[in-house]
Amino acid sequence: MLTNLSISNIVLIEKLNLEFGSGLNILTGETGAGKSILLDALALALGARSDTGLVRHGCNMASVVAEFDVINKNLGNILTENGIEYEGALILRRTLSCDGKSRAWVNDTPISIKTLKQIGDELVEIHGQFANHTLLNPSTHRVALDTFACLQDKKYAELLAKVKNAYYDYHHATCRLQELQNMLDKSELEKDFLTHNIAELQSLNVRVGEEEELSTRRADMMNAEKNSAILSDACAVLSGRGESIDAQLYSAAHILERIKTDPNPYTEQIDALYNAAQTVADVIQHITPKDIDTGDLDSIEERLFAIRSAARKHHIPADELPQKLEEMTAQLNSIENSDIELQKLQQDVENKKAYFNDLAKDLSIARTNYATELRQQILQELPDLKLGQADFMIEKTNAAPNATGCDDILFMIKTNPGTPFAPLHKSASGGELARLMLALRVVLSGDQTAHTFIFDEVDTGISGATASAVGQRLKRLAHNSQALVITHSAQVAGFADKHFKIEKRVNDNNTVTTVSEIANEERLNEIARIISGAEITPESLATAKTLIQF
Repeated sequence: MLTNLSISNIVLIEKLNLEFGSGLNILTGETGAGKSILLDALALALGARSDTGLVRHGCNMASVVAEFDVINKNLGNILTENGIEYEGALILRRTLSCDGKSRAWVNDTPISIKTLKQIGDELVEIHGQFANHTLLNPSTHRVALDTFACLQDKKYAELLAKVKNAYYDYHHATCRLQELQNMLDKSELEKDFLTHNIAELQSLNVRVGEEEELSTRRADMMNAEKNSAILSDACAVLSGRGESIDAQLYSAAHILERIKTDPNPYTEQIDALYNAAQTVADVIQHITPKDIDTGDLDSIEERLFAIRSAARKHHIPADELPQKLEEMTAQLNSIENSDIELQKLQQDVENKKAYFNDLAKDLSIARTNYATELRQQILQELPDLKLGQADFMIEKTNAAPNATGCDDILFMIKTNPGTPFAPLHKSASGGELARLMLALRVVLSGDQTAHTFIFDEVDTGISGATASAVGQRLKRLAHNSQALVITHSAQVAGFADKHFKIEKRVNDNNTVTTVSEIANEERLNEIARIISGAEITPESLATAKTLIQF
């Protein structure tokens, strides 16, 4: 519900703040007072296309703020998808600069104009010259009929839910069958591929962690071989193969013996070197690696190469090869057992399709019955709205199976006898269309796709009893929601829950449109003015008193 509308520098409106209430909000004023400006401003806040002509002359910026206090489920989803936080209240703000730049916010979150319009369409339904009638969109007609039917019978809603669930079950079974069929189409090639690769992996028989274990063993063996070779070379030098250290020390001692000193210090040092060399040789002999068997290095390298090659082939780490073997084995089993599985799925699809078709048929029959009832109720509304020559029908055609059944619904109308029925949006215009929309909305009053309805031109070309009938229906429509109605009819104005007067004033060559809520004597005088014109007469006042609904 629209609770507040603030307007700054829109055409003739300098600054305006209006508080609307639930029920029927009536706006009246003399021709040219600026009623359309008010709608233009609200439409701007709801995401309508901007026009620099709306910016008040001499001003750089115009702005509109519209505040709402009801958020339905669809709107809540839109807000969540766009990252807009909300707690009940919703504030739409739109600015328009004189250079044509326009910006929008919802609850102080910047949004695109496209998103603003999407939000606005969920909040308000406008019936008028620049209307965005929800019911003019054929895609809403099935929902409208189903909503009407649910209001008449709770079991209808249960049937809708059953159809939806049955369709999804049927759809999912069909998808599973298609997946299996696609697999079977390439099953022979797939089977050969799987058989060959399964045989390879089974033969390889890789264990989790085996690659790391083999890699560690291989590194240890390679290091052991290198170290053994180094120690062997050292032993060779120390133990006498070739020109050994023993021989070299012996030669050195023999030469040093010729030094004539007693004792000969060099001989003692040579002996010490000899003993040290013998000690090193003994140590090396004892630490030569004997605990690592390097004979299996070739087989380990071959095994490691085979494992890594298989991992590269399947684009996975080596430790995932056992899991890959299980997956391919399961796929192969599925292919080999595909005939049995295919038969099961085909039967499952047929069963679910039959169940869905039965429910969809029941739903289609119910829709036909409630379409007849909806038509009768709407036709009962038309004569009082000066649409007695009009006729309304609901066309039901076959549609592809979906979650709502197998029906396409289209509202059809003809406004004059002898003319063919045509889709709703092609058959009426102006006030005639507004009254037709009013009749539909009154009958479909349980449809809460929009909580605020705006009617302009709904009283065009009518007066007397017809205008009174329009007022009564507007009152009914607004009972559980909100309606804003711009009217030139005293009869319609008499049904207001809140009444606003729109005036145009000129002060010092400055023209300004003002809007104020009126009640009691002011309201009586305004309705009398509508009846008699500029001069209020005792007769018009007396008539006004009879029209005001308390």
